[in-house]
Formats: sequence, structure tokens, C-alpha cells
Amino acid sequence: MASEAVYSHRDPMLKKRDDFEDILEERRNSSDLRYALRCYTPVLYKGMTPCKANTLKSMVLQSNQLRYVISQVSKETGRATDDVREDASAILEEMAHSLQLSTVRFFAFTLSKVFKTLFRSICVNEEGIQRLQQAIQEHPVVLLPSHRSYMDFLLMSYILYTYDLALPVIAAGMDFMGMKFVGEMLRMSGAFFIRRSFGGDKLYWSVFSEYVKTMLKNGFAPVEFFLEGTRSRTAKSLTPKLGLLNIVMDPFFKGEVYDVSVVPVSISYERILEEALYAREMLGVPKPKESTSGLFKARKVLSEDYGSIHVYFGQPVSVRSLAQGRVNRCQFNLVPRHIPGKPSEEIQNFVNDTAYRLVRAQEENMVLKPWVLLASLLLQNHHQNQTAGQERGIALDELTAQAVWLRDVSREYGAFLNWPGVMTPSEVVSSSLSLHRGLLEQGASRRRHSRRGALEPGSRRPLLRLVQEPGAARLHPTGPAASAIHAATSNQKQEVFNSFSFLRNMFSNEFILCPGATVQDFEEACYLLVKTRALQVTQQEVLVTERGQRTLAFLTSMLDPFLQGYQVICRFLCEEVADTLTEKQFIPAVRKFIVKHLLAGRLRYTEVLSSDLQKNALAALLRLGAVRKIKGAEPGTLKVNAVMVNSLEDTLGGKLPMQKAVSARL
Repeated sequence: MASEAVYSHRDPMLKKRDDFEDILEERRNSSDLRYALRCYTPVLYKGMTPCKANTLKSMVLQSNQLRYVISQVSKETGRATDDVREDASAILEEMAHSLQLSTVRFFAFTLSKVFKTLFRSICVNEEGIQRLQQAIQEHPVVLLPSHRSYMDFLLMSYILYTYDLALPVIAAGMDFMGMKFVGEMLRMSGAFFIRRSFGGDKLYWSVFSEYVKTMLKNGFAPVEFFLEGTRSRTAKSLTPKLGLLNIVMDPFFKGEVYDVSVVPVSISYERILEEALYAREMLGVPKPKESTSGLFKARKVLSEDYGSIHVYFGQPVSVRSLAQGRVNRCQFNLVPRHIPGKPSEEIQNFVNDTAYRLVRAQEENMVLKPWVLLASLLLQNHHQNQTAGQERGIALDELTAQAVWLRDVSREYGAFLNWPGVMTPSEVVSSSLSLHRGLLEQGASRRRHSRRGALEPGSRRPLLRLVQEPGAARLHPTGPAASAIHAATSNQKQEVFNSFSFLRNMFSNEFILCPGATVQDFEEACYLLVKTRALQVTQQEVLVTERGQRTLAFLTSMLDPFLQGYQVICRFLCEEVADTLTEKQFIPAVRKFIVKHLLAGRLRYTEVLSSDLQKNALAALLRLGAVRKIKGAEPGTLKVNAVMVNSLEDTLGGKLPMQKAVSARL
């Protein structure tokens, strides 16, 4: 049965976790060909039989909604109705999937070979699979996986095929359709292709929405899409996109289905295939266009070890239960169902709130690997040494001791940590370091101050930040709370809360922060920090305990790169922008400014070069009114309020870290 709860304020340490099983274990001990050709008879919604692709297209073209929109477009453009209908049919041909079992079996065989080469294990929670199997039979199902890798949608279909569950139809970007041979193979395995932007194209939107709703209403297959809209290139969750979520909820709002079950799925990689690509993108290198030739060039990844994957199928969420008392569905009785309309403010607020809570549910069930902790510790040690003017690594035994401390802290804060219990801490650390040895410099370094056997982040430091980000997200909201305590000028609870509220608002594009939950997040952070004896909180004061000094320092350091990144962007806007600039000019100009300060030694964190961070900072400044878009000028022209930007920089911490330290050495 679908559950109402998505995100709740409770003690994370008491949360029961499902057990996992490795689905590759059987593949290593039996025939892949027999696996691919086995009997595949998934049970569908209410025992329905699968629908052929051409039948589905006919249902869409004959639907009342699409007929209505075709008529409207014909009247608005003066074109013949038949011509507009032909356009709609062409859009549908370009978009629609053509699922074929033979192609699915080909992928099942091929992926078995590839996965056994790339990964040590693919672990799936069996209880989640059983819940999904039950949900598919009762209501239309929407699968919402997290999105960190190109591998995600292939992995999802592979798992469902393995467990004899109905294969999903998957929303994919048009980029893949342009890949010769591969695009059609994906289409025949269940992908349907949509444009990144519809540009107000009423006909395209109608064909797309009716196609999705027809599949969903009739229960032909689970619908799968990525709530974040695109792959995260920083391993953090992205702000959810609401278009598709609005579409899949619409049949319930209009009473066309009794309920819709939404299933958040968390996919956790020990090491992602695209890590080198993402490191370059974090430093501002544009993402290369997807192509078949690029895919073949990337085949060298088959010689690498990418560790394990954990896939957690969350509790199915009932849209009916979530909407109870929040959405008045009577409003849909006033207009015929086939007439499309803009969602009301009530619906928009409900869908937005649900989207954030679903992404938070994904985050809660992300499995953190020991390497996430090690990356955090290595980066923190590196930056501390930089600040102190030292250049040395960290000894293996010291790193192991710190990792054990951080393991225990993470568990106390509810992190879903996969730390092998059958191995000693030193074995766990050594195994993780071996898997990621390309990111470290070890042994006697050319630097004078290094210690033999010490570990230091190598030249690919951005990759360590990439690995650390899931840990930063999972420790939310304790991170902003720790920074708020550090920034506040007194121990007064109200002042700490004000500082927390400011940071939460400023970084709302960096982390998944549920709208309107500032007080709840602050109370949860205080509760966790008090429970772990890091804080003492009275009605009036927030006091850091002696035990909590180390914990608070670590949590604060997790937010430091964001603080410095936003500070330097504020500095850029005040010093380099005379009056206005365009959004197109912003990224190249701010990157040039940042490089200048990095080379001068005024910045600790190379991560401030991340174009994602720069875009998020600009979005925050626009939201706060420190920067505004000028109407009537060149599209995307920005006007800077220098006084307000200066004030925000001061609030974030004023002078850039490292400036004084560099001056002293000079």
C-alpha cells in the first residue's frame, strides 16, 4: 500500500533500514544468455495486458484533449485542421517509445556482461521491490530515481527485468535520440524522447502531456522520469522540476484514476563512471554533446573498478493521501476534463511542496560509502594546512582514526552509511583508498614539508569535492546550524536562528530545503546536536559543549566552500560591474575574476570555479533583490544593487578567507 508520509521530523537514528541483496551474485554463477532469454511475465495494473506502441499512439491522437487543442491551434493560426493533426502525429512519432522484448533481452545480456566488469556488486533492497510489485497491481505507478549518472535509467530497467517487474517507459532528452543506433535502441527499450524546452509550443505540450497521461491512466507501464530534470554534476540533489510531476498528478486531480503511487528511488554509486567528466565541468569546461562515437571512445572505462552500487526503492507515496485536506478537487468539476488549463495556485503549491519532499526522501535513503567520509577529511586537512601555511598530507593511521570518529558522528545524525562490519577500520580505509587511488598523492612528495606515507589530495581535488557533496547534503540541516552558531556574535537563540534563516535562504539553490520549513529545520538541527551532546540549548541560549567543538568545526567546514564562493561572486559584482551585465556575460566574467584571485592565493577553494555554484549564487541574489533583471533592455540584462550586494558579502563573512594569511607571509 502507498504511504502518506514522505518527509517527517523524527529521530533518524530510530529509522529501520531494509536489507540489501546483490543481484550480480547470481549473474556471476549462471548463464547470462539463459537469464536474458528466460520467461518474462510481469504483472501489470489490474491484470492488464501490455499495450502495443501503435495502439498507444492511436489512443493519444484520438483523445478529446488533443482534438480540442488541434482545433484551437487551427483557429489561432488559420491552418487546416488536418495539417495541424499531421503535425501532432509527427511530434508523436518523434517522441514515442517502441518497446520490444527482443531489444530488452539484448540489453539484459549486454548489461550483465558490462555490470559484472564494472562493479563489484549491485545491491537492491528486496522489501522495496516487494512494495513496488504490490503498488503496480493496485494503482498507476510513477518511478522517480535520483540522477547522478548516464547509467541510471539502464540500471533501473535492468533491475526491474531481473525481478520480473513491468518495465518502465522513461522520459529521455532529445540529446540521446541524435545518437545513431543507440537512440533507436533506447527507444526500443522503453525510452520516449522530449525536448528540453517547449518554448510555449501549445501543440507539443498537449501531445507530450496526453502521451504521458494515456500511459499512466491505463496502467500500461510504470512511468519513469528524473524529478531533478537533468543529471547532477556535483553529486548533490538539484532543485526539482515540476512539469512532469504536474502531468502525472493531473489524472488524479480530475478523477480519472482513484490514486497514483509515486516511488522515490535512491541510486548510490561508490564511484561514478563520469567522474573525470564531472570534474572538468565543475571547473567550467562545457559538457560535451552526447554521441555514439563518444560512447565508443569511453569504452576504456571497462578496464576500471567502480566499486558497488546501492539502489533503494522507497516507500510508495499515495498522491491521494498527500492531497487530502490540501487540494479541493471540486474545482475540476467546473471545466470539462479535456480542456487544458493552468494549474491553480493551490495545485502549484501542493506539487512544489511534494516535489521537494520526494527529493528529500531520495536523499534520506542514499547510501554513503566510507570514501565520502575520507574525501571530506582529506579536503578538510588540506584546507587547514593551506590556512596555516603548511604543505603536508595526513598519515594513514591518523586518517583511519578520524574516519572512525566521523563514521560514528554520521551514524548519530542518521546517515545511511555502508561501512563493512566484517573488516577492520584500517582495511575499510585501505580498500576505499585503493579504489580511488588516482585522486591522491602518496608517499614522499616533492614538497619539503610532506611526511613519508602521508596522503594528500592530488591535482584532481574537485573530484574529492564531488564525492563529499552527498555527505554535506545528508548532514543537512546541521551544517547551516553549525555555521550559524559560528557566525552569530552571541549565544542568544534568536540571533542564532536569524543567522540560520539567512544561510538557509541564501543556499536554498544548493540544497533541497523544503519551502516554509525553516523553523522545523532549525528545531531538527538543534535536536540532533543536543541528542549527540554537541550543544546545550535553553529557551534563550545555544551553547557549544566541549565535546561539540570538533563536531561543529567539521560541520562548519562543509559549508565553507559555498560561503567563499558566494562571497567572491558578491565581490565581483561590486568591483567589476560598473552598472549592468547580461546573464550570458556573467559566467565567463566571474570565472576570470575568480582565476585571478586563485592565482594570487586569496582563495582556498578551487571549487568556487564550479559553474553550478556560480549560477546558484546569481539565482540567490536575484531572489533576494540584490540583482534584478531589467525589462525592455537586451534579454537577460542584470542591474546590480551594489549597496545590497556589499551588505550580503559582509553578512556572509566579509573579507575573503586566506587574504590576511597571504599578506602575513608576504
